Amino acid sequence: MTTFDHDMLREIYEQPHALRRTCELYLAHNALKPQVAALLAGWAIPEGEILIAASGSSRHSGLAAEILLEDLCGLAVDVEYASEYSTRGSDPTGALRHPSVLVLSQSGETSDTLAALREARHRSQKTLAITNVAASTMASEADVSMPVAAGIERAIPATKSFTCQLAALYLLALYEAARLGSMNAQTLAFHIRELQGLPASIEAQLDNWRHQAAALAEKYKSANTFLYLGRGIHYAIAREGALKLKEASYVHAEGYPTGELKHGPNALVSDSVPLVVLATVDPALPGSVLRYEKTLQLLRDMQAQGARVIAVANSSDTEIAALASDCIYVEPEPEYLLPIAEVIPLQLFSYFMALAHGVNVDRPRNLSKAVVEPHPSS
Repeated sequence: MTTFDHDMLREIYEQPHALRRTCELYLAHNALKPQVAALLAGWAIPEGEILIAASGSSRHSGLAAEILLEDLCGLAVDVEYASEYSTRGSDPTGALRHPSVLVLSQSGETSDTLAALREARHRSQKTLAITNVAASTMASEADVSMPVAAGIERAIPATKSFTCQLAALYLLALYEAARLGSMNAQTLAFHIRELQGLPASIEAQLDNWRHQAAALAEKYKSANTFLYLGRGIHYAIAREGALKLKEASYVHAEGYPTGELKHGPNALVSDSVPLVVLATVDPALPGSVLRYEKTLQLLRDMQAQGARVIAVANSSDTEIAALASDCIYVEPEPEYLLPIAEVIPLQLFSYFMALAHGVNVDRPRNLSKAVVEPHPSS
């Protein structure tokens, strides 16, 4: 029986069940629920332009959604920091665009994101809220609410709420692709089956990831900072992995697109600044293969440079293993589902790094579960 010393670890292990619950909200009999399609039908504008406003981990899920909605649906998507978007209400140039607005928030009460939602409504823009609290303010005020079923998340670092957001955004992309006719019935059914099979796959890998992450944290605990690298949709996971490490363990980390490493950040790479490289691949998708080949070349260069590299790679990938100092293996998945699986070893790595540094992983200093406006003093 698996035991958990902290809420964060327990919530990492709850992710397969949370993902199943979230899928059940939107899928029935291995198909998209028609009543949900009817609810979403009036949200996206005919011009196909979407703006995503979010903060923290939710913004990283928004970065993944940008790729999903553009690649699978052909929509034009921008991702804004909610704290920036919400302050542009008086900017006349900002009011010239009228996209649909998607807000993402675990609590549904994040002040910057709520302000962004209200700014969008002030501009009469269509709004959709994806939150983990169906009765939250955002869910109530948006034109359409699309809740996730992660369940109560007690640890401050977001884990199961993040992966459930990714699942909901994947489902949103499938609904939009079906509505727009950009995906045929056979391809849609394939994506649904793969999503439904993901929780069991994650469940089977959790213990191995846990052991690997614990060993890597012990090996790398003296590092001063980390650079996390990912291409395409995996860039969002590089950003999220870096954020998790910072907030959970107080070790500095930054996430970059893999191809940007040599445009400045490579000056930092040394024995005390390792790389964490997302190097998974979907062999069925040409774009994924191209990104993988470019990542292989970068790893060759980094090996020649003497860099220390932790790679997240497909199981049995011997090419990556030969080029990295250490590998965490993920079972193969389609390109757009890989982020849900590959972020979990990074969550576990941040958890064990926190333990190695003596941090209260459930309650990191200076952080709260939801960033809300303080009540004025009486």
